[in-house]
Amino acid sequence: MGAVTIRRPTLADAPAIAAGVGDPAVFGGLLQMPYPSEAAWRQRLEDTLKLGASDWMLLAERDGEVVGLAGLHSVGPSPRRAHARMLGMWVARSAQGQGVGTALMQALVDVADRWMGVLRLELTVNVDNAPAIALYRRFGFEMEGTHRGYALRDGVLVDCHAMARWNPQPPSRPGT
Repeated sequence: MGAVTIRRPTLADAPAIAAGVGDPAVFGGLLQMPYPSEAAWRQRLEDTLKLGASDWMLLAERDGEVVGLAGLHSVGPSPRRAHARMLGMWVARSAQGQGVGTALMQALVDVADRWMGVLRLELTVNVDNAPAIALYRRFGFEMEGTHRGYALRDGVLVDCHAMARWNPQPPSRPGT
C-alpha cells in the first residue's frame, strides 16, 4: 500500500468520485443521494475549479486510485457569514482507518487557516459515526449541539451532531 497523495481534483476524476460517493458504505454517512451522476460530479468539479470560486476541494489518491475527497463550502450568500465554511468529506470504504481522513483534514485545515483566512469551520456528522467524530475532535472541532431526526438514511431518520472549529491562529496584520 503506497503513500496517500493530496491534490486538487480534476474533471477527469469525476467517474472515480461518483463511484466513491455512490458506495452504500459511504453515501449513508453523507448528505448525498444514492446513484450519483458522473455528469453532475463533473459539473460540480467544473464549478469548484473556476477561478474565484468560493468552494475548495482536495482529493486523496493512493496508488493511482481516488480514496477520498474533502471540501470547504460556502455557508450561504450572506456577507455576515463570509468568515465561515462548511466542511464535508468522504473516505472510500477500502481506505477507512488508514490515515486518509487525517491526511485530508491536515491539508484542508491548513488551507482554511493559512491561505483562505477562514475563522470558523462547521460540519454535521451522524451521531453513530464514532471514527469521524474522533477525527474531527483531533483537529479541534467541538460539539455544539445535536439535530434530532436531521437526515433520512435508509428509511430511518438519524440524528447529527453540529461541530465547529475556530481558527487557532487567526490572520494578523504585520507589526501587530
